[in-house]
Amino acid sequence: METCNELVHTDIIKLLVEGTTVEGPEGLQLDTIGCGTSFDFHKKIDYLFLVGTEEGKIYKCSKTYSSQFLDIFHAHHMAVDAVSWNPFHPKVFISCSSDWTVKIWDHTIKTPMFIYDLNSAVGDVAWAPYSSTVFAAVTTDGKTYIFDLSVNKYEPICHQPVVAKKRNKITHVQFNAIYPIIIVGDDRGHVTCLKLSPNLRKMPKEKKGQEVQKGPEVEITKLDKLLNLVREPAPKTSK
Repeated sequence: METCNELVHTDIIKLLVEGTTVEGPEGLQLDTIGCGTSFDFHKKIDYLFLVGTEEGKIYKCSKTYSSQFLDIFHAHHMAVDAVSWNPFHPKVFISCSSDWTVKIWDHTIKTPMFIYDLNSAVGDVAWAPYSSTVFAAVTTDGKTYIFDLSVNKYEPICHQPVVAKKRNKITHVQFNAIYPIIIVGDDRGHVTCLKLSPNLRKMPKEKKGQEVQKGPEVEITKLDKLLNLVREPAPKTSK
């Protein structure tokens, strides 16, 4: 029996646009299907994934449930160009949009934890593989931004032009998994490789007689401390 090497698709869920219908044959009202623009599976929970849409929404979905979404985030005013789960913290993801913003989310909360306006459409974002608080973003006006929330919660620690503003739009960014390098790609097919200076990848200093704590749990705790500053306190229950 011959085996056929091909990709076989499985329909998981339809991205129905809420509150909108189109008229079908014989006046039948049909649901409008949304346009997915970005996608990411959870790093630890294999059935959980996010879908960003052209309408600015982010859907939290499960491979187990095909008839409904687990949650809907009214995330952006324009297309969601990228969504990405944090590589360390299981609750956190990041999104960027053509509405100029980057937003950091706790998937159990419907409002963003942090919002950054980069004054131009944001083509892509990527978490650093070595830190839970570091991410890069690129914009269509040719700039690359590096953020480290543990250093500055409000502004990037570095931003610089990478390509000519009027001719090229940066569309993608990615960290090297081992070396302190990022690559950015533009809409004309060019890829630029950038090395992060030591100031952009500061690691915890060793204290005399103490070993520096490292590992996933340390990274989760580091990001949790920042998120706790902006999370709303739980309401007190009366006895």
